[in-house]
Amino acid sequence: MDVGRREAYEEVQGLLVATVVRRFVEDEVLPGTDVDPETFWGGLAGIVRDLMPRNAELLAERERLQAAITAWHRAAPGPVDPESYRAFLRDIGYLREVPDMVRVTTRDVDPEISDVAGPQLVVPVTNARYALNAVNARWGSLYDAIYGTDALGSAPRPGPYDPVRGAQVVAWVRQFLDEVVPLMDGSWSEAVHLRADGAGVLVDLAGGARTRPRGAVDLVGYRGDPEGPEALLVRHHGLGIEFVIDRDHPVGRDDAAGIADVVLESAVTTILDLEDSVATVDAEDKVGAWRNLLGLQKGTLEATVTKDGRTFVRRAAADRMFTGPDGDEVVVRGRSLMLVRNVGLLMTSDAVLDAEGRPVPEGLLDAIISVACALHDLRGSGGTVNSPAGSVYLVKPKLHGPDEVAFACESFARVEAVLGLPPLTVKIGIMDEERRTSANLAACIAAAADRVAFINTGFLDRTGDEIHTSMHAGPMVRKSEMRQQTWIQAYEDGNVDVGLSSGFRGRAQIGKGMWAAPDLMADMLTEKVGHPRAGASTAWVPSPTAATLHATHYHRVDVAARQEEISGRQPRGLGDLLTIPLAPATDWTDEERIAELENSAQGILGYVVRWIDQGVGCSKVPDIHGVGLMEDRATCRISSQLIANWLLHEVTDRDEVMDVFRRMARVVDEQNATDPLYRPMAPDFDGVAFRAAFALAVDGAEQPSGYTEPILHAMRAEQKRIFTNGPSA
Repeated sequence: MDVGRREAYEEVQGLLVATVVRRFVEDEVLPGTDVDPETFWGGLAGIVRDLMPRNAELLAERERLQAAITAWHRAAPGPVDPESYRAFLRDIGYLREVPDMVRVTTRDVDPEISDVAGPQLVVPVTNARYALNAVNARWGSLYDAIYGTDALGSAPRPGPYDPVRGAQVVAWVRQFLDEVVPLMDGSWSEAVHLRADGAGVLVDLAGGARTRPRGAVDLVGYRGDPEGPEALLVRHHGLGIEFVIDRDHPVGRDDAAGIADVVLESAVTTILDLEDSVATVDAEDKVGAWRNLLGLQKGTLEATVTKDGRTFVRRAAADRMFTGPDGDEVVVRGRSLMLVRNVGLLMTSDAVLDAEGRPVPEGLLDAIISVACALHDLRGSGGTVNSPAGSVYLVKPKLHGPDEVAFACESFARVEAVLGLPPLTVKIGIMDEERRTSANLAACIAAAADRVAFINTGFLDRTGDEIHTSMHAGPMVRKSEMRQQTWIQAYEDGNVDVGLSSGFRGRAQIGKGMWAAPDLMADMLTEKVGHPRAGASTAWVPSPTAATLHATHYHRVDVAARQEEISGRQPRGLGDLLTIPLAPATDWTDEERIAELENSAQGILGYVVRWIDQGVGCSKVPDIHGVGLMEDRATCRISSQLIANWLLHEVTDRDEVMDVFRRMARVVDEQNATDPLYRPMAPDFDGVAFRAAFALAVDGAEQPSGYTEPILHAMRAEQKRIFTNGPSA
């Protein structure tokens, strides 16, 4: 370590802690928690001493298994004999014994996790405004979501409120209500007055008839006079539907029943992300992310927002107050239940160094600081309450198999002991996004049976690992063909089957992945209903508006009933899951081949240039056709791994890939021409961002598990040095 670097650190309990980190922990995190600095740093030192070598051993095991698989494919490339392949994977320890019976015993779980099926937002915690928007997206206007998107078939025209479109929105919502909470008689479109009584909601219809919603629709409460309420809140399939009644409102005055809005309970849970959607490459970056997390747990985070010429301060939403049918006050949660996604095992952080000056595993730091921030919620010193059940939810990504899951659980137990928390306070979310985890999912759940609160599927990362694991087997199919492959359906079905057979109902979430096109809400309304139909109790959405629209799917589908149906089906075997998605032939036309390379290169460049130059870890990036897609490191991983695979098997060559990247860099430059912070990559193509994007593709086969983090972190750090010290740095 150089002297200058050591001067930025302070020795604490045998660790070298970046000054900015020490000050943050001791001055901001620990006050009000009853945990003193000596206990915190001493506990962290013990965790680092005992678990850092184990972390390294688990990474070495990844490399051992990958080397064995690579050698096996090199010895016999091409079509794979399924039985021989499975036997080989068992022999090397890749496949583990399936436990006879796995039963989840997780306790003290909040109902948003255990019982309520609904949308889940994922948000970069580095952006305070976005994070607050996500946490406040527990409730969203269905009228606004339909009006402001293409849900009606086209996006709204710019300009003032269009009453014709407004009428179409009202008609859409009335039809939706007729489908999911139909009236005993008549239609919601005939409603002229709503009122509350002890038995529920009364609806007066045009013509004088009076009726009620039929089925399992419960009145939660009302505001104002029950005979002429300002709002009525009902619950259906566990989710709230609020009727806002205001005959003076521009919408309500034209509505026969005075309904000014229909508000849906939307983002039931939100994952505050410290991983794929952020760019945190040094101690200062990490502290910025942790500080926002702390503010959310304490209820003090604020963001100044300018919108429509008005500037205001955004804070966490207050709870919603109603009068219940019995006349008592009813308090309804106003915010999403917050989960925190930590990083995986691969990366280290210079925020803290061990006694020998080595950066410690970033995941260990995330765990102890995430939980320390949550102490303010658990001990009541925060301004809001996140978990009334008294739990902390840490989502752990990129775990490979049951030993890594067990390691994560051990690290959480060590954190609990240091911070004085009861055992099993920290719950784990297992992201089923690596092939070895999918193939051993029951064993992974068994390793966390008393902590697990969440499993989910992630198509992009899972596909990236699928390609990387079998990199040497042969050329892979194009990305557009990947969703039709045998393994992917086995993966999606298997995740639900294993979760249900392990007893997740009433204890944990079964989740599905992201809708990546935030501007294509009509398509999302058509397609994403497939997630609750598949038995998933949650699925990821890219925005608060998307959460509100996706919430309609959980009213259309009774997930609990669907899970009951699915629990009786015959699970698919490992044969389908382990079917490698090799291209049946490599005789694509030049046009098809180049189109695939251009699509992948453009996506990589559009994402990486913002990551490297601006430190933006997740953003809406126009694809090659100009369609805005939410991009994070997972999308980058699949594209880079496909190009690396095609390079290895000579479907393309390095010169052609460079030519494609240069052409696509010009496209990306043009797409970002109006961004004042953007730095063009053309015509020199020698900037850090371009070099990073190209390296992800041409060096992808050598990256650990095909991950993008090592290259992106190194290149972002280089760019930050250049910005600070000049090009000669």
